[in-house]
Amino acid sequence: MKIGVIDYGMGNLFSVEQALKRLDCEVVVTADESVLDATGALLLPGVGAFPDARKRLAETKLDLYLQKAQSENRPLLGICLGMQLLFEQSEEVTSTQGLGFFKGHIQRFSGIEGDQAYRVPHMGWNELILTNRPAWLNGEVSAKHVYFVHSFYATHIQESELVAYADYCGIKVPGIVTNGSVTGMQFHPEKSGELGIYLLEQWLKGVKAC
Repeated sequence: MKIGVIDYGMGNLFSVEQALKRLDCEVVVTADESVLDATGALLLPGVGAFPDARKRLAETKLDLYLQKAQSENRPLLGICLGMQLLFEQSEEVTSTQGLGFFKGHIQRFSGIEGDQAYRVPHMGWNELILTNRPAWLNGEVSAKHVYFVHSFYATHIQESELVAYADYCGIKVPGIVTNGSVTGMQFHPEKSGELGIYLLEQWLKGVKAC
């Protein structure tokens, strides 16, 4: 299966590309829309600040391409910042409009919950708690933890779109969201050991079944 990894200049492309190849995918890393059109699914990575990423998507017109892909129900997976870009808005640095594929907005961890301080960024392994099982997720796996690295997270989301979350110091952090053909993973599946690779593999199998 051919997967198009969208290269807009703000993603850890190598690790994602290698993980997909280990799962027997043909991978193209590109910003060329005609090349992306020839793939079976799209993956939007992301590392860095939301406004910079949103600007890059606009400059390359890849935001319009993604909106078109979503309207055509093409499978799309956003990872880390790539997931955050799929929401309506972010407060990172300055208020910035997202792609709006999911309800909700992105806000910074405050560093205080109740009278307890906690570390920001949220970095390390957390248990992923399943709330809704999407059609692409079948079976079980013994591993329960995935790897997060982020200072901002999705809030005010639609509970019906939440697949799984992590409890970080009493905060319910969305870990997986899905809406139609669009899926987001806040953690890095390619760096999350057994469970991360399993989830990536299950998503790919779901794409093949479409």
